[in-house]
Amino acid sequence: MDTFEQDNLSKEKLSAGNGAAKEEIPRYQRIACDVASKIAAGVYPEGTRLYARSALASQYGVSSETARRAICVLADLGIVESSIGSGITVISEEKAVAFVRQFRQLDTIADLQKALHEKIRHYRDDFEAIVNLLEEIRESTTHYRTINPFVPYQFRLSEDCPHLGKTLQDLNFWHLTLATVVAVGRDKEIILSPGPYEILKDGDVVYYIGNPECVDRVHRLLTDSE
Repeated sequence: MDTFEQDNLSKEKLSAGNGAAKEEIPRYQRIACDVASKIAAGVYPEGTRLYARSALASQYGVSSETARRAICVLADLGIVESSIGSGITVISEEKAVAFVRQFRQLDTIADLQKALHEKIRHYRDDFEAIVNLLEEIRESTTHYRTINPFVPYQFRLSEDCPHLGKTLQDLNFWHLTLATVVAVGRDKEIILSPGPYEILKDGDVVYYIGNPECVDRVHRLLTDSE
């Protein structure tokens, strides 16, 4: 039988009908799979002679080189035999079935890979958005501190603080931290502008002002037992 009938896979379906994800697998491989599918389905029984690559190229709307590569795939797999003068002859339905099954598995893997890449892209976009948001927060905080320089930092004294019962003067607070204590919160009371002889007690909240670097110095002073 010397035929290569038109089928349901038109030129338009081959190029667009399978969606963008399908285009990741080379077109010549898809053409080879489509021909193999027809062989597996019995449309082209063993012994059928198919048209030459020029007819195949015309049917699928591809170049002659693409058609040649599709034929080479089928020939390399032992599904068809291609020879000068005899054209293309179907020689193995069994191998066509095996190829179609394998191809469909690869097609599924390609779809999964595309979905994974899309998830990764969304993750990167979300991560960049989070980083940008954190940067905005940092800039806003810095700006707020700049225009409100007297918003105090605070440190709460706990019962394990090694300096309970000492005064700010005993600790040489300002000289060691370059921070100025503006208030001490004790129970429900706020002691404004405490003097150098204010005794520190368990649960006190020390409110102080200074540059950002003083925060670490205050923390070290009030937690260091030496």
